[in-house]
Amino acid sequence: MTHSREPAMFRFIHTSDLHLGKPFGRHSEDVRGRLRQARHGVLDRLAAAARVQGAGTILLAGDTFDQETPAPTITRQALNAMRQAEDVTWVLMPGNHDSLAATELWQTIARDKPENVILVLTSEPLALEGAHLLPAPCTTRNPGRDLTVDMAQATPEGALRIGLGHGGIQDFASLGSMAAEGPSGTIAPDRAALAGLDYLGLGDWHGQIRVSGNTWYSGTPEPDSFKHAHSGTALSVSVTAAGATPEVTSVPVGEINWLRVPLELTPEDDCAALIADRLPALAARRDTLLHVAAQGRLGVQQMQQLTAALSHAAPDFLNLTQDLDAVRLAHDAADLEAIDPSGGALRQAAEALAASAQDADLSAADRRVAATALSQLFSFVAEQDA
Repeated sequence: MTHSREPAMFRFIHTSDLHLGKPFGRHSEDVRGRLRQARHGVLDRLAAAARVQGAGTILLAGDTFDQETPAPTITRQALNAMRQAEDVTWVLMPGNHDSLAATELWQTIARDKPENVILVLTSEPLALEGAHLLPAPCTTRNPGRDLTVDMAQATPEGALRIGLGHGGIQDFASLGSMAAEGPSGTIAPDRAALAGLDYLGLGDWHGQIRVSGNTWYSGTPEPDSFKHAHSGTALSVSVTAAGATPEVTSVPVGEINWLRVPLELTPEDDCAALIADRLPALAARRDTLLHVAAQGRLGVQQMQQLTAALSHAAPDFLNLTQDLDAVRLAHDAADLEAIDPSGGALRQAAEALAASAQDADLSAADRRVAATALSQLFSFVAEQDA
């Protein structure tokens, strides 16, 4: 682990968690197809990013594939994409989704891979052009121990030492607000220092996180949920000298945008204007999955405005979902008067629905049903009066 201070440099792309073949089962077939297409296309975009950044190597820190037994077309087409990027060296390491337990998968890749694809299936140091890679491939889906301990093994004097691991960091919350929701696990947060690494590239967490100056989670290069704010990127890394802090640049490579829009609503809000103000530009909507999560209080007519505005906007997006369960209905006498000024059966039904919509003893789903029914009743009466 002895370092020479002689000038050296190694530039590469660090990425992970491509999850090729991810089924996206909760979405419609049209959306699933678009998401799968974007995931496959990220290989070409990573190669393009490597060229722009002047990086000849792409390090994939696990979970290149979503399953231990991906469909043959998934594996073959991924290798074909890497073969076409013949000017780039791809280094693949098993993660927890495609661990070493997937013997058939890695045997197939070893048999069919092009010359520019390198597999790291053991913890043996790998000599790359300008550096030595110290990998920690996942042995099983849940190894249960810190596999990065083997990174302390020796490499040639003066060699740049690059670690590649997959899993969660111990005591992740202590690393600061950006990492507070990261994955808890077994990897020592100071592994780079303990093993004398110039850079430690990690996979598993789908958002990009800086653990320290020379330890990073790259995040997934193609977003796959609303959970991770810093995803859809890869890292361009330049290790300029042994012992020096690496230069790390975030490079956007994602195609589909997963956008979560939180709304805090009050009875004074113009819901139609509020929605229009919070939506992304029209040109970006076709490739955006939008999730609107609202809370607060609204009047009956405002609730109608909100649902109408979301329904009107929905066809612009790849997909639009909404969660309005936390919105409480703030009806007033004027709303109920508009439904039935005479105080008859419709008025009584409206009052019962309004009471249920604000009953804290009911579940959020039941309150939502009551609020929706009241809104529909209001719409029905308005149409009859039109």
